[in-house]
Amino acid sequence: MNVNMNKVKRLEGKVALVTGGSRGIGKAIAGRLAAEGALVAVHYRTREDAARETVQSIEAIGGAAFAIGAELNTLQAVTTLLRQLDEELVQRTGSPQLDILVNNAGIGTSSAIEATSEQELDDLFAVNVKAPFFLVQQSLERIRDGGRIVNISSGVTRIAFPHIMAYNMTKGALNTFTLHLASLLGARGITVNAVLPGIIDTELNASWLHTPEGYRSAAEMSALGRVGEPSDVADIVAFLSSPDGRWITGQMVDATGGAHL
Repeated sequence: MNVNMNKVKRLEGKVALVTGGSRGIGKAIAGRLAAEGALVAVHYRTREDAARETVQSIEAIGGAAFAIGAELNTLQAVTTLLRQLDEELVQRTGSPQLDILVNNAGIGTSSAIEATSEQELDDLFAVNVKAPFFLVQQSLERIRDGGRIVNISSGVTRIAFPHIMAYNMTKGALNTFTLHLASLLGARGITVNAVLPGIIDTELNASWLHTPEGYRSAAEMSALGRVGEPSDVADIVAFLSSPDGRWITGQMVDATGGAHL
């Protein structure tokens, strides 16, 4: 049977929360999940304007989304975020329950080990590790059985980049969290996976990537000979979030385009 997959909405009726969903990889994930039929909560930290633009772009293609803002560095911040989420979802769906949680928000780089301060290390772990931990902890009753949790990690957990060591350590912790959480929640049919992007053409990397030498050297790292796009990562997240990803859990899915093979 011939099926036009572009018209098949695998996430129809599902509810998703994408942290850091206003820009870059998070924006692409939010848009992809919405295109699959999910109602998407687009979280932002400070850039409300960018989050509103993401929502508008989703609505322009017939999708459904809304923006919610909160810092994500303390348990109280997580509580604030979830309070807003509950209010919005009850208003829209009659229930505060979620089907898909994408832990994408994070601090994307760090200083070299010689220059890393105690405060920088604390900030990195607060946003990249503590926030996802407590967001899941506080959402265990919100996430429906059969749900999906996807943590956005990094290819630096496989490939050594010692000049950003503190950042790399946070992503290693996120991978460990993914593995053990998958075992814990498997009995409920909830899958938990991590996606490990390599160098992606986002605003964060633009200053060095958008130069002839920067782009060339980044493309040469990949076996596929190009730099990754946010949509490359978003498509993987959509697959893991869909019914097609039902038998995959506890995995670290490499999304580097075969970097440093």
